[in-house]
Amino acid sequence: MLLSLDILVMESFNSFNNLFLDVWNNGVFGINATDIIISLAIFLFFYLLRRLIARFILNRISRIVTKTKNQIDDAVIEVLDGPLKFFPVVIGFFIASSYLNLSDQKQEFIDLFNRSLITVFIFWLLHQLIIPFSFVIKKFESKISKPLVDWTLKGLKILVIVLGSVAILELWGIRVGPVIAGLGLLGVAVALGAQDLFKNLISGIMILMEKRFTIGDVILVSNEVEGVVEQIGFRSTLVRRFDSTPVMVPNYKFAEQSVTNYTRRHHRRIRWLIGLEYRTTIDQLRTIRNRIYDLINNEKDFAKNENASFYVRIDSFSDSSIDILIQAFTVTNDWGEFLKIKENLAIKIIEIVEENNGGFAFPSQSIYIESSPTDKPEIFNSKLKM
Repeated sequence: MLLSLDILVMESFNSFNNLFLDVWNNGVFGINATDIIISLAIFLFFYLLRRLIARFILNRISRIVTKTKNQIDDAVIEVLDGPLKFFPVVIGFFIASSYLNLSDQKQEFIDLFNRSLITVFIFWLLHQLIIPFSFVIKKFESKISKPLVDWTLKGLKILVIVLGSVAILELWGIRVGPVIAGLGLLGVAVALGAQDLFKNLISGIMILMEKRFTIGDVILVSNEVEGVVEQIGFRSTLVRRFDSTPVMVPNYKFAEQSVTNYTRRHHRRIRWLIGLEYRTTIDQLRTIRNRIYDLINNEKDFAKNENASFYVRIDSFSDSSIDILIQAFTVTNDWGEFLKIKENLAIKIIEIVEENNGGFAFPSQSIYIESSPTDKPEIFNSKLKM
């Protein structure tokens, strides 16, 4: 009885051993398990050394780049880090798959996968190289505009991603052309429902092409908003009001509304009417006028050209004052500097008036009351301070 049990155990063990060896030799999908383990070891070896390999290649390139003073070379080194870490993974998978003895059908699938990995590496590299290429495009910012340059770079990145996706789909036998044609009717329907989107997009492109304004400009959109342009997007433009409130303006508004760009002004204007008292003599008026004229004429803060002339003239006789018109343009367009110049001019005008014993007028009324026909009329002056 015990002998037969021992024989049964031995036979079962031999059967399991034969089954195990059969599975080991045939492995998964007919591939020997030893070959699979060796292939995995090869792939893991390259995967673990990807940082070391990438750093080795980058160090070699850096030695060459450091000899030049070009910013593009430095940018290339920074953007190559990701693709170069992925490159050893591509090589490791290729060598590991080449070690396996596969059937024709399985080998065709592995070849397509290897081609896909190589395609991803190539288009990833192209996508990253757009960043150093931006240094070349940004040289044209003076001729076009910074937002348009940014749009161009974003468009190039999207184009590379789309082309890479199409290339991979084509490798796997998925024809993109018929798919796009099949989506044509859907595209028409979407276009009809997205008219505002395309209208905003086209208006945004026209803004950039015509250079109506750029980021940092102070603009006034009629009946919409006044503030500083912070961002020009595909659909809308962000304008931050002076109370720090952000306002998103649809781009088509700039085509339908008038836009005033205060930043494009060459100068800022100062225009005052200085009211002097009627008791001011002619000599005092001439002296005050001439000294204010000389003050503006000698100051470098004020522009003196055909498009920015200045005037200091006796302008009119108001109800309570003799008015002197002062008009001048500052050389700076900066708001803070303009306020400083304006303040200094006001202080010096006050000093000139006081030095010449003049006085600034304010609204006043004179009331005449006759007590009797023989008495002289009495005059009461009532000065109303505004």
